[in-house]
Amino acid sequence: MNKKLLTEQEIRTRFITPAIQDAGWKPGQIREEVILDAGRVIVRGALSMRSAERKRVDYLLSHKPGIPLAIVEAKDNNHSLSAGMDQALQYAALLDAPFVYTSNGDGFMEHDRTLTDGPLERELRLDEFPSPEALWLRTMRQTGMADEVAKVAAEDYYYDRYGRAPRYYQEVAINRTVRAIAQGQKRVLLVMATGTGKTYTAFQIIWRLWRAKKVRRVLFLADRNILVDQTMTNDFRFFGDKMTKVVKRQVDKSYEIYLALYQGISGTEEWQDIYRQFSPDFFDLIIVDECHRGSADADSAWREVLEYFASATQIGLTATPKETKDVSNMDYFGEPIYTYSLRQGIADGFLAPYKVIRIDLDRDVDGWRPRQGQLDRYGAPIPDEWYTSRDFDRTLVIDERTQLVAWRVTEYLRATGRMQKTIIFCEDIEHAERMRHAIANMNGDLVHANRRYVMRITGDNPVGKAELDNFISPEEPYPVIATTSRLMTTGVDAQTCKLIVLDRTINSMTEFKQIIGRGTRIREDFGKTYFTIMDFRNVTRLFADPAFDGDPVQVYEPGPDDPAVPPETADAVEFPAADYQVGQGQETSARIVERPQRRAKYYVNGVEVRILAERVQYLDRNGELRTASFREFSRENLRRQYASLDDFLTRWNAAARKDALLAELLEQGFLLDKLREAANADLDPFDLICHVAFDRPPLTRGERARSARRSALFDEFGGMARRTLEALLDKYADQGIAAVEEARDENKAAGVLQLPPLNRIGQPVQILKAFGGKKRYFEALAALAREIYRAA
Repeated sequence: MNKKLLTEQEIRTRFITPAIQDAGWKPGQIREEVILDAGRVIVRGALSMRSAERKRVDYLLSHKPGIPLAIVEAKDNNHSLSAGMDQALQYAALLDAPFVYTSNGDGFMEHDRTLTDGPLERELRLDEFPSPEALWLRTMRQTGMADEVAKVAAEDYYYDRYGRAPRYYQEVAINRTVRAIAQGQKRVLLVMATGTGKTYTAFQIIWRLWRAKKVRRVLFLADRNILVDQTMTNDFRFFGDKMTKVVKRQVDKSYEIYLALYQGISGTEEWQDIYRQFSPDFFDLIIVDECHRGSADADSAWREVLEYFASATQIGLTATPKETKDVSNMDYFGEPIYTYSLRQGIADGFLAPYKVIRIDLDRDVDGWRPRQGQLDRYGAPIPDEWYTSRDFDRTLVIDERTQLVAWRVTEYLRATGRMQKTIIFCEDIEHAERMRHAIANMNGDLVHANRRYVMRITGDNPVGKAELDNFISPEEPYPVIATTSRLMTTGVDAQTCKLIVLDRTINSMTEFKQIIGRGTRIREDFGKTYFTIMDFRNVTRLFADPAFDGDPVQVYEPGPDDPAVPPETADAVEFPAADYQVGQGQETSARIVERPQRRAKYYVNGVEVRILAERVQYLDRNGELRTASFREFSRENLRRQYASLDDFLTRWNAAARKDALLAELLEQGFLLDKLREAANADLDPFDLICHVAFDRPPLTRGERARSARRSALFDEFGGMARRTLEALLDKYADQGIAAVEEARDENKAAGVLQLPPLNRIGQPVQILKAFGGKKRYFEALAALAREIYRAA
């Protein structure tokens, strides 16, 4: 048998799989073609799609489900034994697999990731592949695991009847944490981006330690009631009657899993410290959700709870570790044992990417100063100061500004869908109420249909708070728009939220990341694959901060004459005149009846507020925002891909299918429709790229079709075959190269030949016969594709 003639799949079936099985690996320990990610969501205008590129492991070998031991990367026999090692090592690092193997069917190359010095790699015969027991013992020995530690580290995961299993990064977080605790580590920090399943990860950690009898009693702490309730009814529900929630400061010591609010077990007075009813050694494990909040502060009363139960193992969960002079997660919990960032989640397709619409208002940029002796609308003298964006809606309220923000949000929703779940973050509760009022007045038809279309969901509003569950429920259509201040910054699992509006000054990276996290869930079954951030306060400047780890897919800054949505989403949408402004004596509706008394604010109207000129920014390949026209941006990126016109022509001509090459360009961010719009001509993608990137004068598809018709190819065929080629050229001139590509696709050709006008030429069998058979037909169509672009 000549192995060189075998495909990779045949090499795997005949040589690699039998060698693994002969070494003692059972079916439950061997998984083939394991896909790790979900495929990045690529956003192009209003459309989105999953990337075809996936992280795929040929073989994943496990000691037990969820506890990986080895990666095996297979190649055909035309590759060397160690080919694919770099890729396999990359996947092994993602999965924390200690051993890596590559094979071409002749044997195996082993890489031992547990070694820190000496030879890391060695060559093995096919019959020398190690057994699962051998690899587990080597892992124990080389990582210093004692038998009792190994027993805990090998404890089973919980698998429910619905078949839910941890994602690869959750397995890594769980395995590292369980092993660290089994080895005696008392403080553990896990950093996982919002929406990546921190509480499910916590559940599996507790389950495995609990089942291994490493811990008996567990306390799960959070600082929001909704966080505790969501955890009990969702991820922790499998604990059943072993679990309780500490409510009304009542303590029942007969349970094993306790969930509580910090506020529910502690207080400013010692008699309120209900946690002291438990002995200091009552809990073996404490998990602190959102540990970037009060528990991170060394002076916080919440920290006293953790210090009281100092003998317990304590795990901190956060998406945004806080590190300041006074507040530090790492000072208390130590360095993160595992980090899964927002950028990784978006790249893997588990989190939604997002666009940014930045809107600069002239008053925010230029500021405002009252006239000498000017009174606010309640008759109070306005201090003579220069007021800037940081003052608006805190100490000074300009009615027209509120109106303009509400109008812009409304216009965006009118253009993209008025029933999109939306959160508007305001400066304070009073600002949230004024914003609710303004939005309601601009959407009277929908508010009339259902009063809950827009609601203020803030801590002081019991009616609004009662609707929070309905807002975050994908199945509940109302409320649609929530105006809020801080209540919804964390812990709100708004899975179908498509628009986040920032009308609040935010300087905290931690708070900014938390707010971004309100939209990062993906719910494809509800049409939620990405979301949009509308920024009125220049909060998204924090994207440029090195501490931020997830870049937007687009940043758009509309001017006064531009639509509310980025241009790519504006197709077939009519927008009203966009020179909306209020001021100079116009009446506004966003008014309150009585002057609020909580904080000194001054309320003015009759102030002109406008949207400034447009500036569009794009992310370059380094993730940095640059100001440039879309055409300049595309030109630079295309020239990075193709150094010269010859490079591009070589790649184009070598491509068996042009649509595959165009799909690659689309995935890399080249919006061909947008480029066509910028060129102001309906050009073939080929001419579009040559024109934009290399300044070549473009030809229309009609000109290319006429040029191809004069080629020698048409002299080779006559009758039915020639009419077929001419008909396909006409289809190219009307529809583009896809028409020719489909006709030369063996799986689609028969169907294409049965469509007008080709079906009027003859039956598919007759057409193929006219060309001299199927082979000659496909050769002729390949030649036709070459002739179309020969003019280049």
